[in-house]
Amino acid sequence: MSELFDVSGKTALVTGGSRGIGLMIARGLVQAGVRVIVSSRKSGDVEAAAQELATLGECHAIPGDVSTPEGATALAAATRERFPELDILVNNAGAAWGAPLEEFPAAGWDKVVHTNVEGVFHLTVALLPALRAAADSGDPSRVINIGSIDGLRTPSVENYSYSASKAALHMLTRHLAKRLASEHITVNAIAPGPFQSKMMAFVLDNPETREAVEQSVPLGRIGRPDDAAGLTLFLSSRAGSYLTGTVIPLDGGITGCN
Repeated sequence: MSELFDVSGKTALVTGGSRGIGLMIARGLVQAGVRVIVSSRKSGDVEAAAQELATLGECHAIPGDVSTPEGATALAAATRERFPELDILVNNAGAAWGAPLEEFPAAGWDKVVHTNVEGVFHLTVALLPALRAAADSGDPSRVINIGSIDGLRTPSVENYSYSASKAALHMLTRHLAKRLASEHITVNAIAPGPFQSKMMAFVLDNPETREAVEQSVPLGRIGRPDDAAGLTLFLSSRAGSYLTGTVIPLDGGITGCN
């Protein structure tokens, strides 16, 4: 049974891996014996994250910005130089924007959609040679996109471009899964609920609003690092090799129980 969930020796790239859910996932992969590259826009942050994770296993830092096609192509090239065969791609890098409806700026659409949808598409396509090189019928290569429950339900906050981009990412996940299944590359999405992250800090760092969020979750708490890592490890292991085109809510029951 232990072999069913074994991912040791595999290679992975985690974008947005210097903090939040990306860092949670990267840490879980490193601890499980995966050789990991973490990437984010800020070189200082990603270098610090990689140094921390390197105390637990093999981890490298590659700064990169997937919000432009050129940035995604450059990150893919640097990744392929280190890992010609890539077993796991975690598309976690994301952006958010909030503003009242009639004040929502064009920049709030451009930044979010370029990063959350186009960046995932361009990076995945640019890394197909490395994913194909690692793919096997018994143990496919894995693409894991980090969506959001805000792409599954109507949010209570005015984050119009964010929710729309995550819904688009969920459909892109299904579309890529259908196209790549015959090449032994699975594509799935995780749709997190509330986790401690920079994006959620304005709510979770306040004890009163944090308690309100926790009370809104059927399981009565926000997500923990091992929740994010555990689902990623499942999807990355042989145990998850028969899943593709799925969008899995990781939200303590918010979307499933309401």
